[in-house]
Amino acid sequence: QVQLVESGGGLVQPGGSLRLSCAASGVTFGQYSMGWFRQAPGKEREFVAAIKSSGDSTYYADSVKGRFTLSRDKAKNEMYLQMNSLTPEDTAVYYCAAGRVITSSLTQHNRYNYWGQGTQVTVSS
Repeated sequence: QVQLVESGGGLVQPGGSLRLSCAASGVTFGQYSMGWFRQAPGKEREFVAAIKSSGDSTYYADSVKGRFTLSRDKAKNEMYLQMNSLTPEDTAVYYCAAGRVITSSLTQHNRYNYWGQGTQVTVSS
Protein backbone atom coordinates (compact mmCIF):
# COMPACT_ATOMS: atom_id res chain seq x y z
CA GLN A 1 0.00 0.00 0.00
CA VAL A 2 1.41 3.36 -1.05
CA GLN A 3 1.43 6.14 1.49
CA LEU A 4 2.84 9.64 1.12
CA VAL A 5 3.06 11.96 4.10
CA GLU A 6 4.11 15.59 3.78
CA SER A 7 5.49 17.72 6.57
CA GLY A 8 7.33 20.98 7.08
CA GLY A 9 4.71 23.50 6.13
CA GLY A 10 3.94 26.57 8.20
CA LEU A 11 3.84 30.33 8.36
CA VAL A 12 6.85 32.23 7.09
CA GLN A 13 7.56 35.86 6.29
CA PRO A 14 8.22 37.01 2.73
CA GLY A 15 11.80 36.29 1.81
CA GLY A 16 12.00 33.40 4.22
CA SER A 17 12.60 29.70 3.65
CA LEU A 18 10.91 26.41 4.37
CA ARG A 19 11.82 22.81 3.70
CA LEU A 20 9.04 20.39 2.94
CA SER A 21 9.46 16.65 3.34
CA CYS A 22 7.56 13.78 1.81
CA ALA A 23 7.94 10.40 3.49
CA ALA A 24 7.02 7.58 1.14
CA SER A 25 6.13 3.98 1.90
CA GLY A 26 5.13 1.28 -0.54
CA VAL A 27 6.96 3.21 -3.25
CA THR A 28 10.32 2.42 -4.75
CA PHE A 29 11.96 5.62 -5.91
CA GLY A 30 13.70 3.88 -8.75
CA GLN A 31 10.34 2.83 -10.17
CA TYR A 32 8.25 5.95 -9.59
CA SER A 33 8.59 9.53 -10.63
CA MET A 34 7.85 11.98 -7.85
CA GLY A 35 6.46 15.46 -7.90
CA TRP A 36 5.43 18.46 -5.86
CA PHE A 37 2.23 20.32 -6.67
CA ARG A 38 0.41 23.13 -4.93
CA GLN A 39 -3.10 24.47 -4.79
CA ALA A 40 -4.13 27.90 -3.62
CA PRO A 41 -7.73 28.73 -2.64
CA GLY A 42 -9.91 29.10 -5.71
CA LYS A 43 -7.17 27.97 -8.05
CA GLU A 44 -6.34 24.77 -9.85
CA ARG A 45 -3.63 22.45 -8.66
CA GLU A 46 -0.39 23.48 -10.30
CA PHE A 47 2.95 21.84 -10.93
CA VAL A 48 5.89 22.93 -8.80
CA ALA A 49 8.72 20.42 -9.30
CA ALA A 50 9.34 16.82 -10.26
CA ILE A 51 12.06 14.22 -10.46
CA LYS A 52 12.26 11.32 -12.86
CA SER A 53 12.25 7.80 -11.45
CA SER A 54 15.87 7.46 -12.52
CA GLY A 55 16.71 10.46 -10.36
CA ASP A 56 18.94 11.97 -12.99
CA SER A 57 16.70 14.89 -13.91
CA THR A 58 14.61 17.42 -12.06
CA TYR A 59 12.09 19.84 -13.47
CA TYR A 60 10.67 23.08 -12.11
CA ALA A 61 7.85 25.45 -12.85
CA ASP A 62 9.11 28.78 -14.14
CA SER A 63 7.60 30.51 -11.13
CA VAL A 64 9.86 28.64 -8.71
CA LYS A 65 12.97 28.06 -10.77
CA GLY A 66 16.05 29.35 -8.98
CA ARG A 67 14.23 29.52 -5.65
CA PHE A 68 13.05 25.95 -5.01
CA THR A 69 15.15 22.80 -5.04
CA LEU A 70 13.82 19.25 -5.12
CA SER A 71 15.92 16.44 -3.75
CA ARG A 72 15.41 12.91 -2.56
CA ASP A 73 17.06 10.43 -0.23
CA LYS A 74 16.62 6.93 -1.60
CA ALA A 75 17.92 5.32 1.57
CA LYS A 76 15.25 7.07 3.65
CA ASN A 77 12.60 6.96 0.92
CA GLU A 78 12.04 10.66 1.39
CA MET A 79 11.71 13.59 -0.97
CA TYR A 80 12.29 17.21 -0.09
CA LEU A 81 11.45 20.64 -1.41
CA GLN A 82 13.73 23.42 -0.23
CA MET A 83 11.91 26.71 -0.75
CA ASN A 84 13.82 29.98 -0.56
CA SER A 85 12.92 33.61 -1.20
CA LEU A 86 9.28 32.85 -0.55
CA THR A 87 6.62 35.34 -1.61
CA PRO A 88 2.92 35.59 -0.75
CA GLU A 89 2.20 34.08 -4.18
CA ASP A 90 3.72 30.83 -2.92
CA THR A 91 0.95 30.46 -0.35
CA ALA A 92 -0.86 27.20 -0.99
CA VAL A 93 -1.35 23.65 0.14
CA TYR A 94 1.61 21.66 -1.11
CA TYR A 95 1.19 18.03 -2.13
CA CYS A 96 3.68 15.35 -2.99
CA ALA A 97 2.76 12.80 -5.61
CA ALA A 98 4.11 9.58 -7.07
CA GLY A 99 3.42 7.68 -10.22
CA ARG A 100 4.76 5.88 -13.22
CA VAL A 101 4.86 9.04 -15.26
CA ILE A 102 6.70 9.59 -18.50
CA THR A 103 8.98 12.59 -18.74
CA SER A 104 6.71 14.58 -21.01
CA SER A 105 3.85 14.28 -18.51
CA LEU A 106 5.66 15.10 -15.29
CA THR A 107 3.95 18.49 -15.04
CA GLN A 108 0.45 17.01 -15.32
CA HIS A 109 -1.12 16.25 -11.97
CA ASN A 110 -3.63 13.81 -13.43
CA ARG A 111 -0.78 11.50 -14.44
CA TYR A 112 0.17 10.74 -10.86
CA ASN A 113 -1.42 7.80 -9.06
CA TYR A 114 -0.63 8.54 -5.44
CA TRP A 115 -0.97 11.68 -3.35
CA GLY A 116 -0.22 12.86 0.14
CA GLN A 117 -2.66 14.74 2.31
CA GLY A 118 -0.94 18.08 1.76
CA THR A 119 0.81 20.59 3.98
CA GLN A 120 -0.12 24.27 4.24
CA VAL A 121 2.45 26.91 3.40
CA THR A 122 1.52 30.48 4.23
CA VAL A 123 3.79 33.38 3.33
CA SER A 124 2.73 36.53 5.08
CA SER A 125 4.12 39.37 7.13
